[in-house]
Amino acid sequence: MKDIYAEAADRIRNAQCVIAVTGAGASVESGIPDFRSPGGLWTKYPPFEYATIEAFHEDPDKVWVMFYELGETLMKAEPNPAHYALARLEEKGFLTAIITQNIDALHQRAGSSTVIEYHGNADTLACSACFRKRRMDISHRDHGAPRCECGGYMKPDVVLFGEIIPPQALLQSETLARTCDALIIVGTSAQVYPAAGLPYTAKDCGAYIIECNVQPTDFTRAITDAFLQGPAGKTLPRLADMVIGDAA
Repeated sequence: MKDIYAEAADRIRNAQCVIAVTGAGASVESGIPDFRSPGGLWTKYPPFEYATIEAFHEDPDKVWVMFYELGETLMKAEPNPAHYALARLEEKGFLTAIITQNIDALHQRAGSSTVIEYHGNADTLACSACFRKRRMDISHRDHGAPRCECGGYMKPDVVLFGEIIPPQALLQSETLARTCDALIIVGTSAQVYPAAGLPYTAKDCGAYIIECNVQPTDFTRAITDAFLQGPAGKTLPRLADMVIGDAA
């Protein structure tokens, strides 16, 4: 019986370009529940009532009740072994870039430097009127939606429903998916597009697909070459150890 970890590690070591596509499952072990899971953010705050750009413009104070709670959760979170494993792979030259659907900035805090954020970053606020930016600050919670110096309402610099994904993120991600030799899927269930389309694009262009997920997904059945089942905080460090150790 072949060792699937050894095969995946060998593919990474011999690749010219390896990318990772990460989703909510990469951060669950950091204490950030998947928004779509039971008990997740969407259970308490229905997304089409709280997470659309129209809802924000209609009632910023209401939407900021959700943002403040999210900000408090993100402030408590720390990178987990999955984040550090990807940072190690990049540091040693085995990972070209991370494309993430997450808004928690934990990849950067773990030491990753090339991170393409599909849905923005909740660490930063952006003014909806003049686009001035500043750091997230939940200390103004009792005062409702924060205001910019220009008088406009601030919102986390994230992509809400009804907004477009940053064009530069789309272009960079698509280019990487078409040119990579291997792609690592981490903690995403193949349900949120267009990010979910990237592994299919990579596979169509000849890439080897490694999937790290707790349960099989549509990816597993359709395109995955190596399925590393389990929490990302366990599977990714093991894979990284094999890649880096065997290359030493």
